[in-house]
Amino acid sequence: MQHAIEKAEVLIEALPYIRKFAGSTVVVKYGGSAMIDEHMKESVIQDIVLMKRIGFNPVVVHGGGNAISDQLKKVGKESKFISGLRITDQETAQIAEMVLSGSIGKALVQALQNHGIQAVSINGKDGDTLVSRKKISSGIDLGFVGEVVKVNTELLTSLMKNDFVPVVAPVGTDAQGNTYNINADYAASAIAGALKAQKLVFLTDVEGILMDKDNPDSIIRRLSVTQAEDFISDGTIAGGMIPKAKCCMDGINQGVESVHILDGRLPHSLLLEIFTNDGCGTMMTR
Repeated sequence: MQHAIEKAEVLIEALPYIRKFAGSTVVVKYGGSAMIDEHMKESVIQDIVLMKRIGFNPVVVHGGGNAISDQLKKVGKESKFISGLRITDQETAQIAEMVLSGSIGKALVQALQNHGIQAVSINGKDGDTLVSRKKISSGIDLGFVGEVVKVNTELLTSLMKNDFVPVVAPVGTDAQGNTYNINADYAASAIAGALKAQKLVFLTDVEGILMDKDNPDSIIRRLSVTQAEDFISDGTIAGGMIPKAKCCMDGINQGVESVHILDGRLPHSLLLEIFTNDGCGTMMTR
């Protein structure tokens, strides 16, 4: 009986958050280990399904770097990276689009639909959703790596109005018809900003932003954009967390109410962050 009472208390704790965010748009950037481990994958899918069932409007933006690397190996191409971005020739861009828009996107759609939720897999070319241009990193031409210039929200909005969950592959195009592979974090941030989403959530392989990168108990539960800038300046936020933090800051500056960095390896981290008082990751606000 006590176990049943505890379950009821969890539901009661979630009630004000359900009331507050019903009808809200939540963009989930899905990546990391949560895309590889089957148990973690199912946990994330269940969270998204529940969010949809109780009145949220989820949009999923997914990565797929490991799957792209595996496919490149099969065709004898070596993956090379600069500052975390894959050097991408035309053939690599085509393979990335095939993997992201094909096997990964369709698998996520099927997983959602297995739970009775209607979903559609698109990439940024569809409806000119992600208008892009070549990205130059530190003066280096990375090939067909793109950055988002504009997000056209018509297709996304239409899908959501018709009760579908959009599942977006981070592939874009420019006016000349070039195909660009886009970092999924940046794509998610741009989409969330254009949709004026209430929440943008990054599922990662870390607990959140830490005061001490070697101490998971030093997690920063909540911070502002100004505090994040200070932490970058003083070195508290360093290395691979800097681009993640900057994506959070970009989302806030584009109108997203709050941005969350969560450990996708933690079962039901989405629900724990959004529907409980303590949360489980780092939340950034203005």
